[in-house]
Amino acid sequence: MRNPGDETLTAAPERSCILTRERASPAALVRLALAPDGRVLPDVRAKAPGRGAWIGVPRDTLDQAVAKGKLRGALARAFKSAEFTIPDDLPALIAAALERNALDRLGLESRSGSVLTGSERIETAARSGKLHALYHAADASDDGRRKLAQAWRVGTDREGSDLRGLALPVGRPILSLALGRENVVHVGVIDRAAAKRLSEALDRWLHFIGPDPYTAPCATAAQGASAPGTAGPAPAVRLHEEFE
Repeated sequence: MRNPGDETLTAAPERSCILTRERASPAALVRLALAPDGRVLPDVRAKAPGRGAWIGVPRDTLDQAVAKGKLRGALARAFKSAEFTIPDDLPALIAAALERNALDRLGLESRSGSVLTGSERIETAARSGKLHALYHAADASDDGRRKLAQAWRVGTDREGSDLRGLALPVGRPILSLALGRENVVHVGVIDRAAAKRLSEALDRWLHFIGPDPYTAPCATAAQGASAPGTAGPAPAVRLHEEFE
């Protein structure tokens, strides 16, 4: 089953971060665009009309760029205009937009049948070599995480490796809401393409919000033990403005 989503972003030519000038896929960057009232807002799906600007820095770097006026200068060059307003809470708006995008992606993959919940179902898939990604709610128990990670290593013939899941920076109530299911603690992805799409959405969010002591490195089955990023505290503000 074909899943609509971020294929356009992934396939698009590379873009340059306006703050670092480093080039990357649009799927790894965040697009900023001008709202009709002149405010700069996140356009994480890159669908807003008009000229846009791309950033690829984490939140703490963006905070510094805002405070020092570097973001305004970079945006003026990108937009070829100084007629815009940078909201005081722009970093929080970006974090919330990336969180929403990642959780929406998780819900979409769940509705397509690519996601499993429940320890027993995930463990069975893991031991049979059908698991491609593993995620946990932030409040999942250490024992539950370790048990599923071990099953995953056994199923992929990687016993003794560092292959394990990622504790997301949201608790089970938010994770349950995103999937439309009750009491979601663990999430297993059983489709390789879905795991890649979900990894891209999560990586972009986690890269922006920065490290958090409650999370653990994650790997998809295809990535081995390499960690795509570290996570940070989930934004408290969930109602935000975003281009759809």
